[in-house]
Amino acid sequence: MSELLLTAYNGSILGPIAKVLGWFMDKIYILLASIGIENIALTIIIFTIFIYLCMFPLTYKQQKFAVLTRKMQPEMKAIQDKYKGKKDQASMQAQQSETQALYDKYGISPTGSCVYMLIQMPILFALYRVFYNVPAYISSVKNVFTELVNGIMATDGFAKTMQTIYEESGVKNLKPDFTAADTSVVSDSIIDVLYKLPTAGWEAVTSNFPDLASSVDTVVAKLEKINYLFVLNISDTPLNLIKDGWSSNTKNFGLIICALLIPVCSYLSQMANIKLTPQSTEGQSEQMAQQMKTMNLMMPLMSLFICFSVPVGLGLYWIAGAVVRIIQQYFLNKHFEKIDLESIIEKNKEKAAAKAEKRGIRQAQIYEAARMSTKAATMTEKANMLSDDSDTLKKAEEFRSKASSGSLASKANLVKEFNEMNNK
Repeated sequence: MSELLLTAYNGSILGPIAKVLGWFMDKIYILLASIGIENIALTIIIFTIFIYLCMFPLTYKQQKFAVLTRKMQPEMKAIQDKYKGKKDQASMQAQQSETQALYDKYGISPTGSCVYMLIQMPILFALYRVFYNVPAYISSVKNVFTELVNGIMATDGFAKTMQTIYEESGVKNLKPDFTAADTSVVSDSIIDVLYKLPTAGWEAVTSNFPDLASSVDTVVAKLEKINYLFVLNISDTPLNLIKDGWSSNTKNFGLIICALLIPVCSYLSQMANIKLTPQSTEGQSEQMAQQMKTMNLMMPLMSLFICFSVPVGLGLYWIAGAVVRIIQQYFLNKHFEKIDLESIIEKNKEKAAAKAEKRGIRQAQIYEAARMSTKAATMTEKANMLSDDSDTLKKAEEFRSKASSGSLASKANLVKEFNEMNNK
């Protein structure tokens, strides 16, 4: 197995996505390193631009869907008002039919707005795994730790020492195994911990492994070059960085301010993106308009608060993504101002007519099949009735012949027997 996969997230859904995204990030990092630029933050920014360029066709369709939906809203409201309060089956079916015809007319789908989010959310969650454990996906970063990790593993009692350093460092959400039989697992566990160590943690490494002081200095210097955005460690969270800046003997206000800027910039960029996105409440109910207003207010606030507790790299991705979307939105707005929506609707009307005809044919086929089935059932019932009548007449004839030659008592018994048999 490739060493890149050993510390990677192995979830059945997000795991493969994270590995694909990590592979692209690794190639971007290698490309930048070839021209003398080794920096994860810059890699994330370029990677974000790459992701959004790949998703642009989907973004365009989503924006087109939004424009047509806004134009459709008055007609949709008219249908809703027409059938308001009508709960009978015929009215509900008629409303559903007219609503579907309206969607066909404008060439959109009721679930069209969900597609973009359904694709974006797994990418976002997978990126969290990549940014949380960059060395697992970018081989050049992992190789930075090789010499130091070999030295640590060659030291007697290193497992107990590393466990103590991990527990006292404040690093969370890891499950390192420093005593595994597989040395590659031990190596990866050490790298996972070292990559997330704060300054105090590195001081603990130096004091516990004094013979490796030069290797520690080399790794720290390299990480300050590749893993930092100004004074921010992109693998750490803004909240932890603020705590570190405040708890130091001489308050590090530069670190505190920079850490605060990540969630604040994420909030402001999300707000700017929403403001730039065309929105219309025309034809919408008051309740729907209020829900949209609330969502536009809450989404940036969620970004603000969540950004405090996720790696700085993920916050940087959100900010870079919002900036890219703002640029895209500006040009899309210009494009849709010039586009001829009426011609699009006219083309969709032809498609809608074909769909309606197809649905009508299908419904007629279902009706005819049901009618034929009913007719066949009726004919079968008639045949069974005739068969039953024939059997009854035959039995009656047999009893009549018996009764003609018997006594009066035997005739009465035969009549009783005949009636009981036919009543079964």
